[in-house]
Amino acid sequence: MTKSLFTDAHRAVVEVLVKARHDAGLLQADLAKCVGKDQSYISNIERYQRRVDVVEFYDLARAMNLDPVDLFRLAAGNIDKLQNTT
Repeated sequence: MTKSLFTDAHRAVVEVLVKARHDAGLLQADLAKCVGKDQSYISNIERYQRRVDVVEFYDLARAMNLDPVDLFRLAAGNIDKLQNTT
């Protein structure tokens, strides 16, 4: 398994987080504040420059008033689609 930030699976997770943030009507700075981070933290994630661990994913989902399991299910579904097409 590649640990690179530049995998399609990593992009699929980030895309779900970005869409969720947009759907929640939050700016990067708003979301960052909710999780006690700087705006650059969210920017680095959304530019695929920083991986998100499971605890961070949980915190981000909760900050957007989303169920982390449901949000991860969307990300996992996107990853499954990618892997089934290769």
